Amino acid sequence: MGIFKLHSDYKPSGDQPEAIKKLVEGIEKNYRYQTLLGVTGSGKTFTMANVISRFDMPVLVIAPNKSLAAQLYQEYKTFFPKNSVNYFVSYYDYYQPEAYLPASDTYIDKEVMINEEIDKLRHQATSALITRRDVIVVASVSCIYNLGLPLNYMESALHLELGKPIARGDLIKQLIKMRFNRNQALVKRGEFRVRGDVFEIMPASAEASAGKSIHKGESYCQIKIDGQKISYIAIIDSFERSIKEEPQDIIIFPPKHFISSEPQMKEALKNIKDELKERLAYFKKSELLLEMERLERRTRYDMEMLKTLGYCHGVENYSRHLTGKLAGEPPDTLLAYFPKNFLTIIDESHIAAPQIRGMYEGDKKRKESLVEFGWRLPSALDNRPLKFEEFKKLTGQIIFTSATPGKWELEISKQMAEQVIRPTGLIDPPIEVRPASPSRLGGPILDKKTDKSQIDDVMEEIKKTVSKKGRVIINTLTKKMAEELAKFLLKKGIKADYMHSETKTLERIEIISDFRKGFARGGFDVLVGVNLLREGLDLPEVALVVILDADREGFLRSEQALIQTMGRAARNVSGKVIFYADNVTGSMKRAINIVKKRRKIQMDYNKKRGITPKGIKKEIKKFINAEN
Repeated sequence: MGIFKLHSDYKPSGDQPEAIKKLVEGIEKNYRYQTLLGVTGSGKTFTMANVISRFDMPVLVIAPNKSLAAQLYQEYKTFFPKNSVNYFVSYYDYYQPEAYLPASDTYIDKEVMINEEIDKLRHQATSALITRRDVIVVASVSCIYNLGLPLNYMESALHLELGKPIARGDLIKQLIKMRFNRNQALVKRGEFRVRGDVFEIMPASAEASAGKSIHKGESYCQIKIDGQKISYIAIIDSFERSIKEEPQDIIIFPPKHFISSEPQMKEALKNIKDELKERLAYFKKSELLLEMERLERRTRYDMEMLKTLGYCHGVENYSRHLTGKLAGEPPDTLLAYFPKNFLTIIDESHIAAPQIRGMYEGDKKRKESLVEFGWRLPSALDNRPLKFEEFKKLTGQIIFTSATPGKWELEISKQMAEQVIRPTGLIDPPIEVRPASPSRLGGPILDKKTDKSQIDDVMEEIKKTVSKKGRVIINTLTKKMAEELAKFLLKKGIKADYMHSETKTLERIEIISDFRKGFARGGFDVLVGVNLLREGLDLPEVALVVILDADREGFLRSEQALIQTMGRAARNVSGKVIFYADNVTGSMKRAINIVKKRRKIQMDYNKKRGITPKGIKKEIKKFINAEN
C-alpha cells in the first residue's frame, strides 16, 4: 500500500473493481493518458481515491470550476483524513483585469477583491507540497497561471530551532525581508509582533508547521529569544490562546508567492531599466511620444517601489525579470511545486481540457494591447498561463474522468475504463419532453385553451416535488433569465435562489449547502442556474431537473451538456427530468437514447442481483471550519 490511507465504510462494487484494476495497471505500465468514463452517481471519485491509495506520489486534481473543486476537496478530505488534502483556486472574489481599449482610448486599471480564506488555502497547498509527499491538491484550471518562482519561495522559508543563534534585530529584519508586516495588535495572516524578546508570527497559511506535522486551523508561532539564542518555540491556537505543541523546530514560509532575494532584485531592476531604455527608443523612433511618456512614468514608479518595498502594484508583470527567466520561457505555476513524479486527474475533462487549451490565447490578446500602447513593457507578456503544449510537458501521467469524455481525451488515451453501473442500484431518471411555445403575452405557452404557460407548469411540478421533500434544479440559457426566474418564484412563495459565473466562490458553496438543506431546515428548495449546475455537482436531494429551451441547439444544449445536466437527478430514487421544447433536436434525441441504454443496463444489473435502488445520503459539511 502507498502513503495515502483510504478511509471508507464501503468497498468497490458494480464495475468499480474492474475500473480500479484497469487504471492501476495503466499507471504501472506507464500509460501517459487514460480515461475513466463514469456515469453520474457511479462513484468516480471513490474509484480515483482507490487508485490514488495504491501509489506513493502526490496528486493534482483539476476541476473546471470552483464549485466542483470545492465538492471534490471535501470528498477527498473524507477519503483521506490522515493525509494532506488541499484546495487551490483563484483567490479573487472580484477580478477586473488590466486592459486597454484603443477604439475608445479607455484604460481599465486592474481591480481585485482578494478572498483571504482562499489565499490561506492556497498557501497551505504550496507549503504542504514542499514539506510532505502525501499531498492531494484539488485545483481549478487557474492553477496553470504564473505563481512566481518556487525556489525563491522555498529558499526564503525561515527554519527556526531551539538553541539556534539569532539576534532580536536580525529576526525582525528577516521577517520584513520575507514581506511579513509588523503589527502591535493581534496578529493576522502574514503579520508578526514583538513584545520584548517574544515574537508572535502568523504564517500566510494561518497554520504552523512543526517538523513533519501540520497544525490545521488558525495558529501562530511564539518564539522567545534569550541571550541571542532561540530558547522557546510554541504553536498557539489563535482562538483559545492555548498551546498546541512545543516543538524543537519550526518552518515559516513567506506570506507572498512572488518573492525575490536581494541579488535577484538588483539584477531584475537592472534588466527592467535596460528593457525600458530599449522600448523608449522604439517609441521615440516611431514618434509615439504619448506611449513613450506613459511607459516611462509608470515603469520608473514601479522600479522605485520594487527598490524600496520589494513589491509594487502589478508586480507579476515583472515576473520574467524577478525570476531570471528568458523571454518566452514557461512561467512557474502550481505545477512547479510538485515533484517530478506526480499524478494528474482532470475531472469533467470534456470541459476542463478545452479551458486549459484556451487560457493562453485569451490572456495574450489582452496584454498585447497594453504593450502596444505603452501601458506595459513587452516582458509583461511572459506573465501568463501555460500554453497547452507546455502543460502537457510539465505533467506526467493523466487520468481524464467524465460521463461524456471529449473526442481529444478518447483519441489520446491508451485505454478507457468504463463505469456505467451504480453500486446503489440507482437508475438514470426518466425523461419527459413538454412543449414550450411562445404565448401572445410574451411567455411560453403549453395549453392555448387554458393559457397555461411553461412556467405555470414548472411551478406545479415544483410543488409536487417539494411536497415530497425533494429539491428542484432549473437550467436556463442566460444569467439574466436565471436571476429573473428566481425572483419570480420567490414572489410566488417558492423558496428559490440562483447561481451563475458571477457568484463569488464561497457564496457558491454556501448556496449549494443551503439548497441541500431545503426550506424546512433553513435553506431553499429551487436552484436556478446556467452552466455551473451541470458539471459533476453531487446533490442527492435533487428529484427534479427542468431544462428550459432544451431545443436551442448550441454549447449549452449539446448532447454532452444535456447528459451532464440530467445527471443532477441521477442520485435520487424519485429523480425525473423535464425538457421544455417544441422540437426534438439531434442533441436531445442522442442524449435521450444514451439515457435509455444506461437505464436498461442498470435495470438488468439490478434484476440479476435482486437490488432495490437506494437513494444516496450525504452529510452536508461546512467547507471551511476550525479543523480545516
